[in-house]
This record gives sequence, C-alpha cells and structure tokens, in this order.
Amino acid sequence: MTAGPNHSRNRAPKVIIAGAGPGGLAAAMLLRHAGCQVSLYERRPSVGGRTSSIRAEGFRFDCGPTFFLYPRVLQEVFSAVGRDLADEVPMARLDPQYRLIFGQGGQLDATRDVEKMERQIASINPRDVGNFERYLTENRHKLEKFRPALESPFSKLTDLMSPGLIAALPVLRPWLSVDGDLKRYFKDQRLRIAFSFQSKYLGMSPFRCPSLFSILAFLEYEHGVWHPYGGCGQISERMAEIAVEMGVELHTAEPIEEILFDGRKAVGVKTASGEESCDALVINADFARAMQRLVPDTIRRRWTDRKIEKKEFSCSTYMMYLGIEGLEEQLQHHTIYISENYDRNLREIESDHVLSDDPSVYVQNAGITDDSLAPKGCSTLYVLAPVTHQHPNVDWSVEKDRFRKVVMRQLAHLGIENLEKRIRFEKIITPADWDTDYEIHIGATFNLAHSLKQMLHLRPRNRFEDLDGVYLVGGGTHPGSGLPVIYESARITSRLLCGDFGLEFPETDEPPALISRGSADDALEAEAVAS
Repeated sequence: MTAGPNHSRNRAPKVIIAGAGPGGLAAAMLLRHAGCQVSLYERRPSVGGRTSSIRAEGFRFDCGPTFFLYPRVLQEVFSAVGRDLADEVPMARLDPQYRLIFGQGGQLDATRDVEKMERQIASINPRDVGNFERYLTENRHKLEKFRPALESPFSKLTDLMSPGLIAALPVLRPWLSVDGDLKRYFKDQRLRIAFSFQSKYLGMSPFRCPSLFSILAFLEYEHGVWHPYGGCGQISERMAEIAVEMGVELHTAEPIEEILFDGRKAVGVKTASGEESCDALVINADFARAMQRLVPDTIRRRWTDRKIEKKEFSCSTYMMYLGIEGLEEQLQHHTIYISENYDRNLREIESDHVLSDDPSVYVQNAGITDDSLAPKGCSTLYVLAPVTHQHPNVDWSVEKDRFRKVVMRQLAHLGIENLEKRIRFEKIITPADWDTDYEIHIGATFNLAHSLKQMLHLRPRNRFEDLDGVYLVGGGTHPGSGLPVIYESARITSRLLCGDFGLEFPETDEPPALISRGSADDALEAEAVAS
C-alpha cells in the first residue's frame, strides 16, 4: 500500500485508533511520534480496556492482567518516544514470583534462585533435580530463535519460509505440546504444571498449546515478574497521559458507532458527536466483535461472520474483586491453587464447557507489595478462576452466585480465614459480563486461541487483509495475547503503517535494561526501579 487517495504527501496522515487498550495506546504514542495526526476513541469512560483499573470505596484493582512480564518491549516503546518506562511507571520485581499450591499435595515458591528451586524440586520429586537449569538454558536458546518471528509481520504463507524460522524448527518442536515438551525435563506432573500453567495467559490448555510457548514460564524466571506501583492499570493511564501530552486527541466514553467505507477502504468513523475522516484506521477493539458490529459482512472476504464462528476461541475467567478488612500477610503477592485433578479441570473448561467443583484459582494479594491500593488496615484480593467461554451449558444468571460459593471454598486452600465477614467491597465479572459490558466475543478474554492453525499468518494480519487502510493491534492479531506481545503488535503494525505512508518509524536502540538474567545486581536494580 502507498499513500491512499485521501492522503496528500504534503500533510501528515490522519489516523484514527478504535480502542484505548494497551495496543491502541502504544500505537498512538508511536504513530504520533512518527508525525501522524492521531485520534484515539475509547468506548468506556477510562482507558486500558482489560488493562484498566477498578476503583471503589478506596480500593483499587487491576481489571485484567496483574502479572507484568518482559518489560523490554514496552520499555523500547517508551524509549522510542523519548521516555523511560522506569521513570514513568516505577515497578518492583517480585521474589518469590508466585506460590503454587498443588491440590495433589506440596507447594512451590517460584524464584530465580536456582539453588532454592532445586531444593523445592527435590522435595516434590528427587528424580527431577538438576533439570531446572537445563530448562532455562534451552529455553533461552528457544527465545533467541523465535524472537524474530514474534517481532515481524506475517503477511503471507511464504513468510513461513524464512531461513531463520526454518532453522528454528528443531528448537521450537511445533509437533509437541507444552506439556509434551516439558516431559523432557520433569517426570512429575506437578512440576510440569508449574512450568506450563502459563499457557492460560493464552487461554489454552498446556496439553494443546504448542510447545514453543514453554518460553512463557522462562520469561518469568529470566526477566522477572514485576508489579507496577498502582497496578498494571497505572501503565495504561500513564500511556494515555503521555499520548495526550504528545498531541493525540483522546475521546473517552465515545464509542465508534460505524466505520465509514468507500468500497473496501475505511475512510472515517461515525460517533455520537459526528463523523471524522481518516487516511488509516487502526482497530484495537476485540477482533471478532469489531468485525461483526462495525464491518459489513459483505465486504469481508477471509474473516466473514461464518468463518469467525468456526474459529477456536480461548477460555474465559470468573473474576472476584474483594476489598477486605485486615492484611493477608500469609499470602504471597501472587498465589495459585492448582486443582487436584488438573487434567479434568482443563477438560471441563475447554471441551465439556461445564463448571468445575474443584477449579484452579489464582489470587493476587498486592497489598503486601503496594499499600496504595487499599485504605489503611485493608487489603485487595483479586480472585480469578479460569472457566469456559460463553456456552449454552452455563447460564450465568443462575450460576453466578452458586459458583461464587465454589470459589470461596477454594480460597480456604490458601489459608484465608473468616473472609466472608471481612468483605467491605465486592465486584464479580462473569463471562457474560465480559461479553456484554466489555464487548468481548463470547467472553473469550484471551481472544482467538493460539493453536498452530491460528498463529502467525493464520491470525488476522496486522495490515488487515480483508480491508484497505485498516490495521490491527491487540490480542486478536499477530503475535497474540499477553501484554508483551500486544505491545509488540503495536510496534509491528505502526511500523507497517509508517512504511505505507512514507514515514520514518521511531526505532530505538535497545535501552538500558530494566531486566536482567538473574545477576547478583538484580536486588539493587529492583530497588532502583521501585524508588
């Protein structure tokens, strides 16, 4: 694509971004810095989408993501526009990263300290001692091999034939699942779960998720699990402030009602305030919902409504946000209870589409790190249980309260006592709420699943193939879901758009590391970042 008919090379291209989620915010910063006129429209009153904050009665919760991983990508976005992420959003690196409590018995405090990890592995299964460091070494190599693919667009089948990707196949082992790959290191299922539950970041089972995603747990150990002070929503809010300071026009509480087309080319949008023309449109809204609501089915070729309905979508989440009296000092910042029958729990989510009586449950107790999130003497508990996306088997108008009792029962496994009496604030989000309130197709909070048939060029492409002048960012396009890759999608898409309009993309040299490889200086580094 070259500069379109609505664009003169004598003026800056006008770009409209639909959705102020993390991908839309990163794209707004990059494109504005490159010289585009940028208007950013957000349907909700506040920015961030799923990476926003919930505030009530003095409590503050992250709505969605709570693990901030692999800061390198976002740091480079900030650096490209002349900012420093560590200055703009102070963070603390967590150690332990999280605690796993296994329904089958035992627990593990995930830490980058190899000796501590080996001692814990020995207590779970002595036969698996010595393989943690081999896992780290081999996945470090795997990330190096696959990183170019995560940072490049895949616009056609022949992009798969790149020499680098072909050479990486023996390392990536795409014929294995994550669990299958981890069997090379750990015989004990509990340990394999400890290094594979991260596939839920993609909304998938480790028994089906492609083996290349064993790098997810590796990223945690190698580059850290971080807590941004104020929560991950603070990152979105600061990005929006920076974008506005740069000259981006931000419109919140103003949903796009219609995309205006000239044939298959997007030429503008319509909101309650009127119409605005554009030279290019970047869609950061949930992909399937945006297509079905905003783009006539008749002008889509590959991603018609019929084809979207045949695609595989991720699981969903049942959320509880609890503001409670008292401090939960016995809990880690992140604690995960793993269902006693993990295989069955995953089947219930992905294939049976029923609610479990023994679900895995994740709890964030951020107050032990960040006392700004609750009134003095109080705590915030963020509780998440992976569940099926919207399905006829589950009527949330009936199951919402019943499943709450199940989740509350699971919290007792974590040592939380007398919880019901101490709740001062409570909010629940079900898959039905994700669907209706957050406009997420069938409540699939992690978007299109990341199976091999829905990756790379088989995902909706960053320069969207069905329409002219339309680009995608977010979890529904390449590289996929999860904050680091969503930020990467914004870089890929913005680079393509700048190239199409003859603009210089704001590349950056890799900035001084916020992250490291477990050196002795890590503790000092974390303190410096947090101060």
